[in-house]
Amino acid sequence: MILRAQNPVQLGNRRELFWDDFMVEEATAVLKQHHPEARNIAMTCDSPWEGSSCGYPVVFRDGDIIRFYYHAGRFILHEDTDVHAAPVVVCYAESRDGGRTFIKPDLGIYYYHGNTHNNIILMRGGYTRAIDNFAVFKDANPDCPPDELYKAIAYNGRIPGTNDEILCYYKSPDGIHFSPGGELVTGGWFDSLNCCFWDKHTGQYFLYMRDWPEGYTRRRGQNMGTKMRGIRYCTSPDFKNWSPYKPLDFGAVEPIELYTNTIKPYERADHVFLGMPSRYYERNEWVPNYDFMPGADHRRYRCRSHIRYGTVLTDCILVTSRDGVHFNRQEEAFLTPGIERTGNWVYGDCYPTWGLIETTSDYPDHAPDELSFYCLDYHWIKNQTLRRYSIRKDGFLSYHADFQPASLLTRAFTFAGSKLSINFATSAIGSIRITLLDAQGNPLPGYASCELFGDSLDRPVVFAGGTDVSALAGQVVRMRLEMRDADIFSFKFD
Repeated sequence: MILRAQNPVQLGNRRELFWDDFMVEEATAVLKQHHPEARNIAMTCDSPWEGSSCGYPVVFRDGDIIRFYYHAGRFILHEDTDVHAAPVVVCYAESRDGGRTFIKPDLGIYYYHGNTHNNIILMRGGYTRAIDNFAVFKDANPDCPPDELYKAIAYNGRIPGTNDEILCYYKSPDGIHFSPGGELVTGGWFDSLNCCFWDKHTGQYFLYMRDWPEGYTRRRGQNMGTKMRGIRYCTSPDFKNWSPYKPLDFGAVEPIELYTNTIKPYERADHVFLGMPSRYYERNEWVPNYDFMPGADHRRYRCRSHIRYGTVLTDCILVTSRDGVHFNRQEEAFLTPGIERTGNWVYGDCYPTWGLIETTSDYPDHAPDELSFYCLDYHWIKNQTLRRYSIRKDGFLSYHADFQPASLLTRAFTFAGSKLSINFATSAIGSIRITLLDAQGNPLPGYASCELFGDSLDRPVVFAGGTDVSALAGQVVRMRLEMRDADIFSFKFD
């Protein structure tokens, strides 16, 4: 065996994910994408200021509270007129039952129809010229001023006399009462969910925005031609001075349109960024298949305002990165509208929350916690509902072996700790065996594991001498995995 000469990966005791080929020297096992499970309805958008045009949801855990932000409104469809029946507002909800349901607190901040009994945290007026998106995050920068602990990235209309838009931010000490913070970026289009966070590993902010290099002006019925929605980014060490923005680098892949991005560090392994962008596909004419899809009459009616309101379809894909610039893009859909039913297969399906939260499992008898995100159903159609989706921890991607045996050899690495554990799943007949090797790929005596089978987030690996691997800590080693009908999601030394 001839192995590449390379600097070993210094793992320490961080969790390492098998979501890409970063840790892979060679493999006959293959990368496999997994899919979430649809769960319960967590909230219904049935207040007078809500309805069929709610979107760009944001969720994160903040102590004992799970915070949820979204814009709210209702659609009205008249030919060649504004599609919104009421002003779009920004709303806040929260969960105190671990993310199963969300309640809308009576905040008393803004008047709506003569009273302040609502959960609205931002309305149009004064500094706020327009509302389309409001991406709130809790700033993890240790130097963040207390009155800016919570920040929201928001679109704020166009620069007068131009087609260029303004991306600004709002600030808050408590995550509910926001005030203007100032402009961040101008130029381009920002009517999407634009996401920002502090990255502790590089000591800078990343800001991911909608990318539409040419912009566009078109009449009803015109198609996009070669113009493509996408994602761009810029960085800042202080949230004031921003680098020039650039498009994300997906490598040599087929161009597709991405509407949102939802990129942020994955908390269980925060050196890896995960995004679930919505994928936008526009058919430029009505084809007979639409006649048989849900809500065909309503779909035709939406086309009166613009053809794309009835013909565009959206789903969701996965993107991952280890530097925030170069991304691996999965081409298979991560989330689709699913089996046809009332109100789905529309433009607006599969726009996931920016953020994942840990929730208890729907399975009984001490099943481990899962990760959950949320999507809003019934876009355009009626009062929208917030549906929860869940997936196993680290379970977005894995290296997979089917019934025929396969293997995976890792790159050289060093670790800290005394125990190796894996997140894996097999069938009843399936298994994984792990051997620790030296840097040249030679088996280390006493470090061939027993047969590993089952389905666990944290299975200790037992070697000939037990679980203790502390004698190898700090040394350059590799792992070889022999697999059959099995998936390996991640591993960690403790």
